[in-house]
Amino acid sequence: MTALEQLIEALKRLPGVGQKSAQRMAYHLLQHDRDGARAIAQALAAAASQVRLCERCHTFSEAPVCEICSDTRRDASLLCVVETPADQAALERSGSFQGYYFVLQGRLSPLDGQSTQAIGAQQLLARAAEPAVQEVILATSFTAEGEATAHVLGEALRARGIKATRLARGVPVGSELEYVDLGTIAHALVDRR
Repeated sequence: MTALEQLIEALKRLPGVGQKSAQRMAYHLLQHDRDGARAIAQALAAAASQVRLCERCHTFSEAPVCEICSDTRRDASLLCVVETPADQAALERSGSFQGYYFVLQGRLSPLDGQSTQAIGAQQLLARAAEPAVQEVILATSFTAEGEATAHVLGEALRARGIKATRLARGVPVGSELEYVDLGTIAHALVDRR
C-alpha cells in the first residue's frame, strides 16, 4: 500500500468517514495544507502516547487522576454514570452537575462483546459503595443498549442498597410538539411531574 492509501485507510477509521470523505480529507491535506497535516500527525501522536484513563472515573486524562476527580469542591454525594468521555464533557458544558463521574467507556452490547465486565461494572459498584456517595445518576443514552445498561446497573446498585436514578427525558426546550417524535412525547407524558 502506498503512503496515500495508508492515509486514506487510516482516515476511514473515524466515525462517519467513508472512502470518499477519507479521500477528500487526504487530498486536501496533501494538496493545500501540509503544515496542517504535520500538526494533526504530531497532535495525534502526542495524544496517543500521553492520554490515559483516569484511575478514579475512567475519563481521558494526562494525569493519573483527572482534574474533575481532583476537585474537592465538587459534591461527593453525587456520582453520574456516563458512557463516554464525550458524554461527560457534554454534561460539564451544561454547568448543571457538580458531582463526580464514572465513565463506562461503552455500553452493554452482547452482539459486540460488550459485557458488564467490559464496561467496568465491578469498578462502578465499588466506587458507588464509597460512604460519601448517596445517589448514582445513570446518564446513559436512550438507545436500546443505553437503556439496557441503565437497567442492569440500576438493578445491581439497588440490590446493594444504593440509590440509583435515571436521567430524565422529555420534550426538548424550544421545540414544537408537532415536530417531536412520538416516543419522546410518550415518555414525556409518562414521566411528567
